[in-house]
Amino acid sequence: MISTKIKKLRRKFNIYNIDGYAVPKNDGYFSEYSSPDRLKFISNFDGSAGLAIILRNKNYLFVDGRYTIQAKSQAGTNFNVVEISKKLPWKILKHRVKIGYNPYCFTSLSLERYFKNYFTLVPIYDDLISKNKSRKVNNKFYFIKDHFTGESAKSKINKVLKYLREDKSDCLFVTAPENIAWLLNLRGNDNPHSPIPNCRLILKNNGEIYLFAKKSKIQNLSNEKYLLKARVIDENKINIFLKNFESRKIILDRLSCSLAYRNILNNKINISKKNDPIYNMKSIKNDIEIKNFIKTHIFDGVAVIKFLYWIKNYKKKLSELDAEKKLNFFRKKNKNYLFTSFNTISASGPNGAIIHYRANKSSNRIIKKNDIFLFDSGGQYKYGTTDITRTISLGKQTKKIKNIFTYVLKGHIAVASSNLNKLKSAHLIDNLARKFLRKNGLDYPHGTGHGVGYFLNVHEGPVAISKGYKIMLKPGHVISNEPGFYKKGKFGIRLENMIYVKKFQNNMYFKNLTMVPFDKELVNFKILNKKEKDYLINYNLEVYSNVEKYLNYKEKFWLLSQF
Repeated sequence: MISTKIKKLRRKFNIYNIDGYAVPKNDGYFSEYSSPDRLKFISNFDGSAGLAIILRNKNYLFVDGRYTIQAKSQAGTNFNVVEISKKLPWKILKHRVKIGYNPYCFTSLSLERYFKNYFTLVPIYDDLISKNKSRKVNNKFYFIKDHFTGESAKSKINKVLKYLREDKSDCLFVTAPENIAWLLNLRGNDNPHSPIPNCRLILKNNGEIYLFAKKSKIQNLSNEKYLLKARVIDENKINIFLKNFESRKIILDRLSCSLAYRNILNNKINISKKNDPIYNMKSIKNDIEIKNFIKTHIFDGVAVIKFLYWIKNYKKKLSELDAEKKLNFFRKKNKNYLFTSFNTISASGPNGAIIHYRANKSSNRIIKKNDIFLFDSGGQYKYGTTDITRTISLGKQTKKIKNIFTYVLKGHIAVASSNLNKLKSAHLIDNLARKFLRKNGLDYPHGTGHGVGYFLNVHEGPVAISKGYKIMLKPGHVISNEPGFYKKGKFGIRLENMIYVKKFQNNMYFKNLTMVPFDKELVNFKILNKKEKDYLINYNLEVYSNVEKYLNYKEKFWLLSQF
């Protein structure tokens, strides 16, 4: 099936005088989860990040360390899978080849990273990929109220205007839809897993707003006061508008402004070499957002605990897809739950070693007695976004596995207990998470944490806990804490809570949002010191006090047994 699609693409090479064609994961909106998914269509790989390069006689699939096993499994023999942190395309491909690309799906930054200046890059505005069908959804945009967001759109717009005036910039071209969603308190249904409205926006320093979207999506929003002043332009006419747009200095987001738009504006406007300032504004959650996050995680914690009790006591034949379905069943019981925040990872035994594994009809494994079961899942609720990973035992485990689990747990506790007055830089905290694994010659190939949006994308920059990531953490940052370990073909372990940065008086520290216990059966308590044991007791007490009134007698009793 895949080879047929590749052959069809290669037939077009002579027409456009190219030797290869680059297919990124993202669409023209640079969304993590997009519909349709061109990369999946051409390679069968459905991870959240990657780049395929189709050549006349060879194909490459570049992915990060999270996806190497998954990519090899899904792409099969049609692609050479390369870990992109070790070898970028420009280090592998012959420099004389001509590579075609869609300028709407690449930024100048991504092209520079992948190809440097070693290749003849051919912009092709025609879509060479036969797209799979977009999902049918209610695509109308909608606003969320101030009591959910904690800040009005007017206030947010004024913040950006203040930034533009201080920067002496005429306008900001907002090309990341999630940033527009935050700015206008706007949401939509254009992407799976994220309530993102696909649109673009120009904000001038005099307050003028130009919103580029399908008019059918915003017809019901015409009564909003600040949109009455906005000029709504059909998204199909954006190129014409940009060609005639006058400005002295414009900020184009390097992370999401396509090369196509940049090239239109490049010749006549002074382009500021900065990222969209909204990323930083959006990353700091206000008190109302934090309050709603806390409420959401109690909802989610109840669902996950009910699931844990159920799977621990289930005696019949059970598959990974069965488990995934049951977890979603418990979440759906809450009236505030909307949909999953990403593709659920329901992985048993060796599948747990595939960091971003997704069970499907062909891979679906029967969960066996004495398996380690890893699930990584999250939900979009009216009050926020969740993301949790737990690894549990479904029988007896070896001392070695318990020890490794405990090393991961110690790293998790070390992050959660970080003294942020001393360790404000994210890369220093990442070292803490790996400390106990590294002492035993072990490690994991992904970051320790990622930023999380407020009823937006579950993976949200610019905040992260990762190697070499020197961003300074601030009060209001919401982030994941998820160290792990993966033994190929054997098992996977990952422990993930969502946390936020809190400041009280002169102290800055992490507070847990996630309200779910860790599996006591996998802990080697001899390896834990007193502070770590106290941490677990206090954490479990906090979990119990928040969720017990929503649990039945048996679930409460089980939860108490985890102390």
